[in-house]
Amino acid sequence: MQEFSLILTLAGGLASALVFGYLTHRLGLSPIVGYLIAGVVVGPNTPGFIANPELAEQLAEIGVILLMFGVGLQLHIDELLAVRRVAVPGAVGGIGAATLLGAAAAWAYGWGWTSALVFGFALSVASTVVLVRVLSDARQLHTSAGHIAVGWLVVEDIITVVMLVLLPSLVGATATVGGVAGILALTILKVGGLIVLAVALGTRAVPRLLDLMAMTRSRELFTLAVLTLALGIAVVSTTLFGVSMALGAFMAGLTVGRSEYSLRAATEALPMREAFAVVFFVSIGMLLDPAELLAAPWLALAALAVVVVAKPLVAATILALMRYPLHAVMTVPSALAQIGEFSFILAALARDLRVLPEVATNIVVAVSIASIVINPMAARAVRPAEQWLSRWRLFRARGEPRLDERGASSSIEPEGRAVVVGYGPTGRTVARLLRENGIAPTIIELNIETVRTLRQEGWSAIYGDARDPETLVTAGIRHAATLIVSVADGGASEAIRAARELNPSLHVFARGAHLRDVPTLRGAGAEHVFSGEGEVALAMTEAVLRRLGATPEQIDRERARLHGELFGPQ
Repeated sequence: MQEFSLILTLAGGLASALVFGYLTHRLGLSPIVGYLIAGVVVGPNTPGFIANPELAEQLAEIGVILLMFGVGLQLHIDELLAVRRVAVPGAVGGIGAATLLGAAAAWAYGWGWTSALVFGFALSVASTVVLVRVLSDARQLHTSAGHIAVGWLVVEDIITVVMLVLLPSLVGATATVGGVAGILALTILKVGGLIVLAVALGTRAVPRLLDLMAMTRSRELFTLAVLTLALGIAVVSTTLFGVSMALGAFMAGLTVGRSEYSLRAATEALPMREAFAVVFFVSIGMLLDPAELLAAPWLALAALAVVVVAKPLVAATILALMRYPLHAVMTVPSALAQIGEFSFILAALARDLRVLPEVATNIVVAVSIASIVINPMAARAVRPAEQWLSRWRLFRARGEPRLDERGASSSIEPEGRAVVVGYGPTGRTVARLLRENGIAPTIIELNIETVRTLRQEGWSAIYGDARDPETLVTAGIRHAATLIVSVADGGASEAIRAARELNPSLHVFARGAHLRDVPTLRGAGAEHVFSGEGEVALAMTEAVLRRLGATPEQIDRERARLHGELFGPQ
């Protein structure tokens, strides 16, 4: 019966999420809003089908682990350091201001200062999932403003991870300064031990394990290894060091992210993360009791104002005081004006520790839904608002971009950049010819030893699957003029479609194993397709005609005719 309840909860929750996610997407809203509404619909506080909240929460725990693993996996220290002068003070100042404002609203409502401060902190942390999606939809993710927003959010995430670890200790500590200091010291020692273990694993064990999995050429085994690391380190962190599974998963992500397999791990494991994240959002929606919101409507409105008004104003003020361009002053705050998964995790932990009342979780969920609805609309309004404000002398662009913004776009013109998929005999020849003719090729390859060798020789090489958009973006497909798919396998058409979506003006050359692959590759968006069977037929025809005494003009004419029959017009 337990097994059936699990299947029923999972099927009902996912089906509801699919329906409401699709509807909200059609309305131009984030599907996350639909997932949260789906949780409300299948939750115990609304009529109709009721999913099992306990089972949903257990499944959601996996989502939390994978979400935290993804944050650690995508944390690039170099990118963070590039915007540290604004990201660190901005995140600290933003969290501090939002926490105090949220706490003041809760205190005015009659809560104690401990509950009020935790509630304010829960309102101060933006959602990684929502921010990345909003910036991507607005084509701002890979701009200087996008880098600032992501760096800002990374600092927020790190502060929240620390808060998640310290909150149980701080709540359980004695009232004396010595008692609090002792608990903090012990917590720091535990975290330090976990960091030492993560560094040791990241230096030796993890690369060797992933080396073994990569050599099998099995996508399933590699994905299984990544998930095992995420879940395994999370469990070990709780069992041996007494820290949260969330922090353990975060450290696992950092550990794998330090290896050469970080990009492939992200492309292989993150789809699994997103699937469980849907269950996570559904389980959060199940916590919402609409009737309870009526008990504190003014506090809910005040909390929403902190998230969508106060937080962006504080962020904009910090950026303006640091003399960043108007585009950054408008884009970054609008992307941060929402709350999501970290706020849910913190509110749920505080509720379990009896720091926050039940109504606080309802308010956080309701504010999250409202802010996620508003956020994409605010992002779409940035450009018109920027154009209007730029008419005023006070808001005009301020000269040259800052040093930490200049690396945001490539200095290489698109005509001088190409992406080559595969480094077999064909890819090797094409890459060499490109380089000799002044074109900078970036090679995408699934053989880690080949990638290491290419990097040692000074080539730009990416280890990853070209079918995944993130791999293509990392390889610079948005700024390239040419894509050359030199591998002849079933994934070539998927890679071409993904590249076309990212860069519609791309010129695509593709290789097919057989002539029957030509229509498929053309349908995917390849302009020029080459097949081993066709090229052999052309070479044999030319040799036979030459042996029979045909003139060069006859050979060229027959070759062109046969080429058209085999490959179609090029």
